[in-house]
Amino acid sequence: MNDTFIRACGGHSVDYTPIWIMRQAGRYLPEYKKVRSKVDFLTLCKTPELAAEVTIQPLDILGVDAAILFSDILIPIEPMGLDLKFLEKEGPVLSNPVRDSKSVENLRVINPDEDVPYVLETIRILSRELSTRVPLIGFSGAPFTLATYMIEGGSSKNFMNTKKMLFQHPGLFKELIEKISNMVISYLSAQIDAGVNAVQLFDSWAGVLAPVDYEAHIFPFVKNIIKKLRSKNIPVIYFVNNCAGLLHIAKESGADVTGVDWRIDMSAVAEEVGKTTSVQGNLDPCLLFSTKEHISEAAKSVLDKASALRGHIFNLGHGILPETPVDNAKALVDRVHELSSK
Repeated sequence: MNDTFIRACGGHSVDYTPIWIMRQAGRYLPEYKKVRSKVDFLTLCKTPELAAEVTIQPLDILGVDAAILFSDILIPIEPMGLDLKFLEKEGPVLSNPVRDSKSVENLRVINPDEDVPYVLETIRILSRELSTRVPLIGFSGAPFTLATYMIEGGSSKNFMNTKKMLFQHPGLFKELIEKISNMVISYLSAQIDAGVNAVQLFDSWAGVLAPVDYEAHIFPFVKNIIKKLRSKNIPVIYFVNNCAGLLHIAKESGADVTGVDWRIDMSAVAEEVGKTTSVQGNLDPCLLFSTKEHISEAAKSVLDKASALRGHIFNLGHGILPETPVDNAKALVDRVHELSSK
């Protein structure tokens, strides 16, 4: 197996900087759209053979250094008792949001083997298929990010209902976050037992919080999750979207790798993080709409600034966009490999 990604996670010497792309199995690939045209999104997530197929597609097309399980961060909250639907051009919708003590109390504690067996079977298939190729990354949403969807009933612009619960009913909010945290530990532990080689915790909406509230109400749960997962002896990545105001806190999560978005310059990341963790990131996804020359220049800038880090995994600062030209994504992967090759 090509273990360059795993070695970079641990800050070990590598022959080149590894790269994978968030949402690399997705709608920008014609091969993915062909599979997706046959089934709806949730069915694709819940059909192991199809989920494994689209997980592998970017390896063959782009030549990335890691695969990430094809699924969705909301998959494990459905068996907790949420009515989950994905609507075209609207995204996830939860028709029974969690906004009072009764709805928090009614949330089930899931058993991954029984409640999300399709996820674990997908991992087992991929573990066999990828055993001589590249590592497989499992993932979950972080507690706050999952809580926002559960409370808001979907995506949000201002997260008013989430913050109302946090500030008006902090005890209830803590109870919800604790329940979600226990689920995340169980869910990711089951993924590890099924065969993933690393896990990523996505805190996609952490950046909407003031640093003082993030540190007081969210970060202790993140640290506890990561502590429990690191006992499994595989790399843990903690990705904090919109992290510029939180990085001084997030770098102390205990994760092997801190993932950062594009809104902070990599030189500032290197100065803040130092040798605390390896770092993943952080090209603006929209740069992939530029020319190949500009993409190459931007990639070189990120690589140069990341050279002071303990370890670096190249990635976009968030998920690749559906309209992205495949040739440009492939060019990015090739240039990262070429520019960083020793």
